[in-house]
Amino acid sequence: MRICFILNPTSGTNRTEDVPALLTRYATAAGAEFEIQPTAYAGHAEQLARQAAAAGCRVVVAVGGDGTVNEVARGLLGTAAALGIVPRGSGNGLARHLHIPLDLPGAVRRVCQPTFQRIDAGEINGRPFFCTAGLGFDAHVSKMFARAGTRGLSTYVKVALREYRRYRPVPVQVTLQGHELFDTHCYVLAFANAAQYGNNAYIAPRANIQDGLLDVCLIDGLSLPRAVRVGLGLALGTLATSGGAVYHTTQQVRVQSATPLGFHVDGDYVEDATDFEVLLHPLALEVAV
Repeated sequence: MRICFILNPTSGTNRTEDVPALLTRYATAAGAEFEIQPTAYAGHAEQLARQAAAAGCRVVVAVGGDGTVNEVARGLLGTAAALGIVPRGSGNGLARHLHIPLDLPGAVRRVCQPTFQRIDAGEINGRPFFCTAGLGFDAHVSKMFARAGTRGLSTYVKVALREYRRYRPVPVQVTLQGHELFDTHCYVLAFANAAQYGNNAYIAPRANIQDGLLDVCLIDGLSLPRAVRVGLGLALGTLATSGGAVYHTTQQVRVQSATPLGFHVDGDYVEDATDFEVLLHPLALEVAV
């Protein structure tokens, strides 16, 4: 079984580790036939993943954060290769949902001796996602976080608290499965394939990554008391029962916004738009877990 490690050298907060040397040590100890391909620019991991799958690699491993995982997974859709993950990011949402070890030795051993399963994949305005996508405040924070200059949970929290005082909800019209229509305000509209954003912040604690459905989480406003409930619900995995959010399950969502709204895929801000088409593709990706 051939394995390709696709390494994002800029992922994570610890830049002093010699990650290629560590990957080589632990993969060699596991008896793996492997190669290591570093990325050089945004989007490169998708290209490298597609090439590795075409070259016959059975497992293609994203060594990085959620953005790297998204790129590698995009490149593997429709191929015979499975996605592996060695988590090196700030949130590691998909890795946590799949119970992949967060330490490098444990994660490498897992991908070198894997079992395989298939998971669902989402799509928003033609862009695949595998953990979560969303409109509104979470996308806005992702945009500001990317500009912050430093990574890590503490930076994310600081950005979120600062932007909470500035952000205002936007009127939207939501259609589920092409027929159930409602008008609301969007502070956060999250489309969850997996249960959490990352860092064990559970936006959709009941989400099942193999059930063929998206869990849609709507927060239409965020007063201070409600913000406390939402924060505790995210941390404790109780948001679905806290009264802080409303949930729907569906395979297809259309959202039309009165004014441009930002959206993110797997934590990375994409752009602003006023029309959104969200789809769920059942069991579209094989993973090595």
